[in-house]
Amino acid sequence: MEVDCCSTSSSTSGEKRKQGQQQKEKPFRGIRMRKWGKWVAEIREPNKRSRIWLGSYTTPMAAARAYDTAVFYLRGPSARLNFPDLILQEDDLRDISAASIRKKATEVGAKVDALETSLHHHASSSESSNPIRVSQKPDLNKYPESSDED
Repeated sequence: MEVDCCSTSSSTSGEKRKQGQQQKEKPFRGIRMRKWGKWVAEIREPNKRSRIWLGSYTTPMAAARAYDTAVFYLRGPSARLNFPDLILQEDDLRDISAASIRKKATEVGAKVDALETSLHHHASSSESSNPIRVSQKPDLNKYPESSDED
């Protein structure tokens, strides 16, 4: 009986670990989210312990596109990409330095980040100009006003 007791407790902790991993699941390959909400991308160089820093972005899509660019230049057309249809295939796929890969990846990520941010800003500003019902954020430092309707 003692064996059954111990085996169930270890399987329970294993289940909790799996649940925690599922909650922190990344939306794309090669990116992670910082504690303060920024998305970052980096990639390990093949056959080396070093990593290539690809930048910090406001949207996960921008970080994923930067990763895709870098992995495509490192591993070629057979690389596993987040957005295989969106990669710019250049004929010049020779071995290039980590600095050039970083530069190309950050350019792509910055363009996508700027586009995503402007689209989000445009969508939120057009919603706020809509006279139909705009909800105001409550002031959390004030006590709620008593209503006479109760």
